[in-house]
Amino acid sequence: MTDPRRISIAPMLDWTDRHYRFFMRGLTRHAMLYTEMVTTGAILFGKGDYLAFDEQEHPVALQLGGSDPEQMAECAAIAEQRGYDEVNINVGCPSDRVKNGRFGACLMAEPELVARCVAAMKAQVSIPVTVKCRIGIDDMDEQAALNQFVEVVANAGCTHFTVHARKAWLQGLSPKENREVPPLNYERVYQLKRDFSELHIALNGGVKSLDDAERHLECLDGVMIGREAYANPFLFSQVDERFFQQPARVLDREAMARRMIPYIEHQITQGAKPWHIARHMLGLFQGQPGGRIWRRYLSENGTRADSGQLIEAALAARQERKPSPNHPSAKI
Repeated sequence: MTDPRRISIAPMLDWTDRHYRFFMRGLTRHAMLYTEMVTTGAILFGKGDYLAFDEQEHPVALQLGGSDPEQMAECAAIAEQRGYDEVNINVGCPSDRVKNGRFGACLMAEPELVARCVAAMKAQVSIPVTVKCRIGIDDMDEQAALNQFVEVVANAGCTHFTVHARKAWLQGLSPKENREVPPLNYERVYQLKRDFSELHIALNGGVKSLDDAERHLECLDGVMIGREAYANPFLFSQVDERFFQQPARVLDREAMARRMIPYIEHQITQGAKPWHIARHMLGLFQGQPGGRIWRRYLSENGTRADSGQLIEAALAARQERKPSPNHPSAKI
């Protein structure tokens, strides 16, 4: 069986919530899905349920933020009990809030602490404990520091690393800038795989197409796609056939939209608003005739809607304004 981490969707704060993951599972059965980062404090002391997910989301991993080995182990055990397929440690987020909490990218400077977290977690669970990190932070030497980090953490039992191929600057750049300003260095990740051939090494950062992913897989074990998976979700309708040698799940965007209506109606009974789900569907018709109309209708009406008929109405608006097949704009 092909490892689901061969192609995965990156954990993204405020984006990869359970509604988005359910939506994406309608496009791919096999790619690995990740939660938004959830902190140990939220799980252990928060009042809400931050671990809820639909059974259809499998395979699904919890991305965990923290640095206290005992709390990390306790949260990993809870995640396993709740049914998660993996726990991933966040060693890549550069925000001030994360840094002040002593987790995220700043932990790249403390490989021994990350190793203690891995060891404590693996002692409590049988599911994989993995790490997502950067190629480096601040003025640390990328190659030497990354190799040292991976070696120390791997010695504690971690065999799967996903590496965002950008350095994180913890001083002077915002989280958004840290996703765009530091240059991508794919060769650094390729070299890591050559240096640690026994480990599963996946790449994250700047992957815009499945052709990009295929090229990276010539050198690596996995590719994680982030912003493009959110902006252009239908890209993943081809993933199962292309990377997992399994039949494509859906080929029709309108059918995909309508698949979400019963889900929206059910979630309304649980207290959700249609916009909580529909916002993740804005990019469904990316690059297609009527795509802007679809986005605009959902954006303008989503927060006022109170039923799943929002989707049918948006589809109807798109059809009304969609150019004919012979119109020049239909060929874009």
